[in-house]
Amino acid sequence: MRHSLRIVALLVLMALAGGAYWYFVKQGGTVAGLTATLKAAGGAPAQGGASGAPGGGAKPPGGMPPMPVEAATVRVGTVDRTVTAVGSLLSNESVMIRPEIAGRISEIAFKEGQRVTKGSVLVRLDDAIARATLAQAQASIAFSRAELSRADQLVRQNTGPLRSREQAAAKLLADEAAVQLAKAQLDKQVITAPFDGVLGLRKVSVGDFVQAGKDIVNLEDIDTLKLDFRVPEMFLPAVKVGQTVKVAVDAFGGRSFDGTVYAIDPLVDVNGRALAVRARVPNPDGNLRPGLFARVGLTLVTVPNAVLIPEQAIVAFGKDQFVFKVVDGKVSQTKVTLGERRNAEVEITQGLAAGDVVVTAGQLKIRDGAPVAVVPNKPAGS
Repeated sequence: MRHSLRIVALLVLMALAGGAYWYFVKQGGTVAGLTATLKAAGGAPAQGGASGAPGGGAKPPGGMPPMPVEAATVRVGTVDRTVTAVGSLLSNESVMIRPEIAGRISEIAFKEGQRVTKGSVLVRLDDAIARATLAQAQASIAFSRAELSRADQLVRQNTGPLRSREQAAAKLLADEAAVQLAKAQLDKQVITAPFDGVLGLRKVSVGDFVQAGKDIVNLEDIDTLKLDFRVPEMFLPAVKVGQTVKVAVDAFGGRSFDGTVYAIDPLVDVNGRALAVRARVPNPDGNLRPGLFARVGLTLVTVPNAVLIPEQAIVAFGKDQFVFKVVDGKVSQTKVTLGERRNAEVEITQGLAAGDVVVTAGQLKIRDGAPVAVVPNKPAGS
């Protein structure tokens, strides 16, 4: 018996729910209209009219008043289609200053963190041995020239063998090479800057004996920085040299820096299936430094006349996106295609035109074809 009563009660609840869905959703009815209908069915006189007069009751459910909603006008603006990535900043030129020969440091001619120009002397090594070697080679070449002159004279007088002249000429060539070698070794005692830049922290002191290849100090060209980042391979057709990038770093929150793509690696990384891209970022004030982590926004294309509406105007039904467009006091449920999103706005690529009015608040209270009354937007924070 109890089981039968439960079934009957469940059926009654389902019938009530179905009736409520049909009345409120399908017919657009309201609670006030339902109350007025029930009163009229019970014989209660309608307010504002004579008792029993036809038409003196409340409005029928289908004659609902306009629903107040907030709305916004579609605007036209410029939209950048971008792809985001992360990357690292690098020096435009970077080198570790190292000696090519072993020697003892006799002078350090720079200060740490100093800006230097190309050719500036940075370090001098003890050159006493190199100068002595050069002097020895120069003395030997003078003797070789005299020997060649005597041998040449004897050959012209037919009193000396031709072999002696050839040996003297070969000795002179060897001594000339020895002089060039000694000069080159002497030049290596002075280490200069290969390009304009800013020096880092030195790793040696005066008096240190350094071997060839020993780290001395790093030199960085930071007037312009390189930016290396990767984008998914699906963007390969859209990425071009000359496109602009927006760079943000944690050290300067809220500030962005502009750059330009100048090189694209022809090889796609097989591990991450990503395309390596390199851009130049001007750094005239020297705020940015190599090694910083960067958030990158790469602009693929700029749309000058894009249709934009507030994000809150979008209503999703399944996989499709809709808006309620206000036309002659009624709403029309319109399917739209979305584009880029930025600054609480969304681009509409299909479905709307400039000047259309769309509902931004109150979508849950209306349906396609329902009458609406546009009210002023509420101030932010209300």
